[in-house]
Amino acid sequence: MTTLLLVRHGETVANKAQILQGQTPGELNDTGKEQARAVRDRMEDIHIDTFVASDLHRAIQTCEIIAEPHGKPVITTPLLRERDWGSFTGKFIPDLQAVKQWPDDIESLESLKSRAKQFIAWLKATFPNQTVLAVGHGIVNKAIQSIYFGKPMNEIQKMTNAEVRKLVL
Repeated sequence: MTTLLLVRHGETVANKAQILQGQTPGELNDTGKEQARAVRDRMEDIHIDTFVASDLHRAIQTCEIIAEPHGKPVITTPLLRERDWGSFTGKFIPDLQAVKQWPDDIESLESLKSRAKQFIAWLKATFPNQTVLAVGHGIVNKAIQSIYFGKPMNEIQKMTNAEVRKLVL
């Protein structure tokens, strides 16, 4: 069994400004750095074999802070990237609430869930019987949990910044 400690990255400048980041790198703000340090402090005495992050900067930054006391490198993977929001990327989120027709360049939920399934399979094959702390993003983390629990994504509670959820694969 592989134990997954699934984490959402800390708060970013764009999160605070309600800007849809999608697959842009992002940058933790001071609150996000403090959130990552709080997770680091809670996880300091927990045995973690491997640290994995999305290859987007905000997730790497969060994971590196959490991994500090463990002295282990952070492995990155594009499988954990946030959903590609296409031409919605960089938009003010409240302005998108009333949009009826989404553009065709947004990553489909099927594609996102396929990546989530690939991520779970990769973890189980690459890190059997290990505890892995993985830092991802809000929507991709929902997709991972959707696959894990066999539930639609809208039934998975949104993770807050720097929240940790444990899944035994």
